[in-house]
Amino acid sequence: MTADAWEWDETLFAGSAAHYSVGRMPYPSGLAAAVRDALGLDGTGRLLDVGCGPGSLTLLLAPLFASTVGVDPDAGMLAEAARRAEEAGLADVEWRRLRAEALPDDLGAFKVVAFAQSFHWMDRPLVARRVRDLLEPDGFWIHVGATTHRGAEVDSLPHPAPPWDRIGELVAAYLGPVRRAGQGYLPGGTAGGEEEVMRGAGYTKVTRIQVDDGRVFDRSVDAVVSAVFSLSSSAPHLFGERLPAFETELRALLDDAAPDGRFSEREVSTGVVIWRP
Repeated sequence: MTADAWEWDETLFAGSAAHYSVGRMPYPSGLAAAVRDALGLDGTGRLLDVGCGPGSLTLLLAPLFASTVGVDPDAGMLAEAARRAEEAGLADVEWRRLRAEALPDDLGAFKVVAFAQSFHWMDRPLVARRVRDLLEPDGFWIHVGATTHRGAEVDSLPHPAPPWDRIGELVAAYLGPVRRAGQGYLPGGTAGGEEEVMRGAGYTKVTRIQVDDGRVFDRSVDAVVSAVFSLSSSAPHLFGERLPAFETELRALLDDAAPDGRFSEREVSTGVVIWRP
């Protein structure tokens, strides 16, 4: 099976939602301000976050708008997003369970439609066209791309970096050498060519901004374990009855790498691509 032959199914991130808050590093603290300044946002208008997951980007950007809608097909992700919104005291956020391909007309119009590492899981030409119908005439599509489960590779850190190569080998020992994704496989990874898709759907790239605070985070063993389980390629359901054995081996590997249980990682630079129809 090739990446193009892969089909989405609802188990893609099954069991991963609760691990995001523990295992994923936050976006750069300056990301919201950078988006605000680049788009000229003034606290009015509406935001739609498509494939919002547990609301990591949704809740960061929601204060820039009068109201926000987050959509995702995973019930666990939406439950976690709602919990985090309540915890943050954000009331003007609505969560709807649906796939991007089924975005309905009753959602209304939006100043900004955002995707954060979610577009590649979708029927991209269809979704790109559908979103055009939901954007205000002066609206923006933004794609936020960043790796938040692991940090950038740097030479000097206060504590050892998590041994991601060894972790990958352990995952492969349990799940096989070909990347898993839901009930299928992605031997070639997720599809590329986003710019061609967007231009084919009638969008023009306005600009690209890059945000990098350079922060270094201390990471516990629990955080690294949750980072692994937050990934589609090592979501808890994929291990079946072998999940406890895998976690035991994973924790032993991490204990060996950092006997005091302390790791460090530097956040990854976050890029935002801005499109207009």
